[in-house]
Amino acid sequence: MLGVIGGTAVGYGVQAQREPTPLPALNQPGLAHPAKPLPKGEEPDPLPAAEDALAKTDGDLRKLLVPRPAGARDNEFGPRDGWYDIASYARDFKDESWMLTFLGESRLRRIAFRSWESGESRTTIIRLVQFAPSGELGAVDHAEDQLSYMDGEEHADNPGDAIKGSGNGRYYVYPAHREAGYLDLYRARAIFQRGDVMAEIDIFDTKKISKKDIRTLAEKQLERL
Repeated sequence: MLGVIGGTAVGYGVQAQREPTPLPALNQPGLAHPAKPLPKGEEPDPLPAAEDALAKTDGDLRKLLVPRPAGARDNEFGPRDGWYDIASYARDFKDESWMLTFLGESRLRRIAFRSWESGESRTTIIRLVQFAPSGELGAVDHAEDQLSYMDGEEHADNPGDAIKGSGNGRYYVYPAHREAGYLDLYRARAIFQRGDVMAEIDIFDTKKISKKDIRTLAEKQLERL
């Protein structure tokens, strides 16, 4: 035992007196591609806007909102078309403080919206919530967070239906909300994410809302993104 202990002590002593072994350099030449810039005129053409998601959403985001249908009116009791500020948006959620923190940490960039009234009592609201290009996960997280509670009793109370071609999007038709002394209130909602944009669509009415109505609107908005 003494021999083992003594040998270990001597070994540590010898190691402590040696010069430290230098670490390999972090930069490794030869990994860059291409090794030299391509000659002028041989550079690849930039992606067309139709294939470049960033080019499509980097301009005026309001132009990507689904246009109002013919005969639609201004939303009398709600916000008008344009930009939505972060404080107003956060107030639409049960935990306003948490939402403000989440949007800030996820690098929220801007929120574009459009709303209108149609028929006797229908109100439609569309919001495009965009995050900074490096914060694309913010759009994914925001969409999935909203989708995570939609099947709860206080919300749609059903699993919804997939939005074709969206990957993670779904649309929902809520059961009627009934309260004595008031007209029945119906609601439909769609949520999906495309690149750095999370889209949400709400329809409210005192009459039943068909699945076709919310699905068609969601598909049109997805196509524009």
